[in-house]
Amino acid sequence: MGSNPHAPTPSETPSELPAPTTPPGREALAAILARPDRAVIALDFDGTLADIVPDPEQARAHPGAVDALVALAPKVASIAVITGRPAGVAVRHGGFDGVRGLDHLVVLGHYGTERWDAVSGTVRTPAPHPGVAAVRAELPGVLDRFGAWHGTWIEEKGQALAVHTRRAADPQAAFDALREPLGELAARHGLIVEPGRLVLELRPPGMDKGVALAQYVRETDAESVLYAGDDLGDLAAYAAVEKLRTEGPDGIPGLLVCSGSAEVPELAERADLLLNGPGAVVGFLAALAERI
Repeated sequence: MGSNPHAPTPSETPSELPAPTTPPGREALAAILARPDRAVIALDFDGTLADIVPDPEQARAHPGAVDALVALAPKVASIAVITGRPAGVAVRHGGFDGVRGLDHLVVLGHYGTERWDAVSGTVRTPAPHPGVAAVRAELPGVLDRFGAWHGTWIEEKGQALAVHTRRAADPQAAFDALREPLGELAARHGLIVEPGRLVLELRPPGMDKGVALAQYVRETDAESVLYAGDDLGDLAAYAAVEKLRTEGPDGIPGLLVCSGSAEVPELAERADLLLNGPGAVVGFLAALAERI
């Protein structure tokens, strides 16, 4: 009998729930387990639910991710996927649309400016910032002028644009060389640059995962929150969780999970729980569903 290429490896198989290494993390996990119906489980997509790949268009949710979400979603207040991608793209790449059991899932795309929910199956999208169109027109010339056209790749995100250097001959050198000129280009048109793992995203200000997460936690009146991410863009969400912990007389317990730590030590240093990439995140979500 042939092996199943999508079968989880032993490290991804649901097992004992990993324990956070910090007191705030342990407190938050206890709160989630005690009142799961008042907990929000928030997750980044790329690098957390999906493996990082050279071409972002080829990124797909890790095998077993949808099954883990289906097992967990009915038991918690909500699962929110918070991503810089357009909401519809994350839904498509995640395989979330039309899946039974995901009624409690929302996707907050473009850092929360777009929203897709599983109940309606529709996306709410605002008008794009005018600076995005201006940057879109100038960006190829800037890359060419700085000798960075070969090996870089522009990702069209509707409300933003991203320049990936992972396929360049020297990805880190290309990334470092482009930070300043892309920062100047963005500033001229009222945008900002968000650095990530060999990617520079040009987007409107005021859009970040921290704002999206804090607003959603308040909207759902959650009593606890978990956030899992892997990249520099997730630091804003980490900061939001840390602030929520201090709000009110008792605060809102929050668990910070880092998906992998090799490329972004800044995230790992602030996490309550380190997991070895999307496979381990999927295993954790499945184990959490079993434990609840």
